[in-house]
Amino acid sequence: MLLRLPTSVSEARECLAEGAVPIGGATLLWAEWQRDGFPERAMSLRGLPQANVIGGGTLGAAVVLNRIDDRVPDVLRLAAAAVGTGAVRRTATVGGNLVGSTLRCLLPAALVLDARASVLGPEGVQETDLAEVTAKRPLLLSLHWHEPVASSYRKLPAEAGGRPPLAVALALYTDGTGHSRLHAAVRDGYDVISDSTMCDTGGDEALHALHRTGLGDLPPTVWETVSEQVTELLRPAADRRAGGRPPG
Repeated sequence: MLLRLPTSVSEARECLAEGAVPIGGATLLWAEWQRDGFPERAMSLRGLPQANVIGGGTLGAAVVLNRIDDRVPDVLRLAAAAVGTGAVRRTATVGGNLVGSTLRCLLPAALVLDARASVLGPEGVQETDLAEVTAKRPLLLSLHWHEPVASSYRKLPAEAGGRPPLAVALALYTDGTGHSRLHAAVRDGYDVISDSTMCDTGGDEALHALHRTGLGDLPPTVWETVSEQVTELLRPAADRRAGGRPPG
C-alpha cells in the first residue's frame, strides 16, 4: 500500500483523483484491511494545515481526539474525551469519527453547535451541512461554528459490545437582542435526534418546548437524562439574569 501525505489542497485533490482511500487514524479500517486486503493507495491528511486546525471556531478533520482541549466548546471537548480508550483517542481522528464510524460519537456535539463542514471533492473545497457529511461521506477537511455562551455533554455508561451508550449534547446561544436559544441533540442507540428552542425564561420553558419537538418522543428514562442536563446547563444563565453570581 502506498500512503500519500499531501501538504496542500491541490495535492489532496490529486490523491483523490488517483483513487487514494482517505484514512484517519485507521482505527476502524485496519481490521477490515487485514481481512479483505489493503488498498493500492491511501491518503492521510495529517500534513494538511487546513485539516489540523484547533480553535477559533474551527476543528480540523485530521486532529486526533486526545488533542481536543479547551480551545473548543465544552460539548465538543467532553464528547471527544468520552470516545473509547486512551489508546483509541491517541490515534482516532475527528474525520474518522464523523465519516468513518457508525457510532459518530462527535455528531451530537457538532449538531448542537450548528457546525458546518468544509469538504474536498473533485471540484475543490466546498461547504456543506452535517446531514450531507453523514449521508455521502465526503472527504472532510474541517468543522466550523459560532461559539456558544455555554455547552455541555453527558454520556452514560454502557456494556462493551452492546447498545451504543446514550449521549446528550447541549449548547446555549444568545442573539444581539438578548434572546436565548437552546440546541439539544440526543444519541439513543444508533439514532441521533436534534432540535432547538427559545429559552428566555429558563429551564422549565425550554423543557416544555423541547418536549413538543421530536425529542419529546424519546423514552421516559432518556427524557429524564435530558431534563436533568438542561436544568443544570440553564441554571447559571438563570442566576445571571436574576443578578446572582455565576459559578466559577
